[in-house]
Amino acid sequence: MYKIIGADGREYSPATADQLRRWITEGRANAQTPTLAAGVPDWRPLGAIPEFAGQFAPPTPQVIGPWPAISPAGLRRRTNFFAVAGLICGILSLTCCCCCGAPFSFLGLICSLIGWSQINRYPELYEGRALAVAGLILSAVGLLLGFGLTLLQFVLHPGRLEWQFRSF
Repeated sequence: MYKIIGADGREYSPATADQLRRWITEGRANAQTPTLAAGVPDWRPLGAIPEFAGQFAPPTPQVIGPWPAISPAGLRRRTNFFAVAGLICGILSLTCCCCCGAPFSFLGLICSLIGWSQINRYPELYEGRALAVAGLILSAVGLLLGFGLTLLQFVLHPGRLEWQFRSF
């Protein structure tokens, strides 16, 4: 014979093992239901009693955090190298626009476009679309800023554009 404490906080007794099995299948008792078996001095969860331990499904493990993106082929998605390189070159093109930003701008545009096309072609393998777009934007702005500053210098200082040819 058994005594249990129901979800309503009331004590139900006496209950036979068959009655408890029926209550388990009906959902009226679960593995955490406090139970006192005859001849046992302390209350235990119903799932801890060996006679009823097999009546409950094993607990499902809790997911602690987000899992990394897994492709259907079972491979983890990784950030595209060209997208990262394009972003880095785009940042360098803005910081170095006066002296040597043009090479970084062109490299940033090319790397970002390659990265973006690879991400669009193989979305199950690559991630980093936002990095590629940011690299494109920064590289384009760096290129425009570099050409704009060069043009401004030629407009403000036209005397430096004159070449003098001397005849000997």
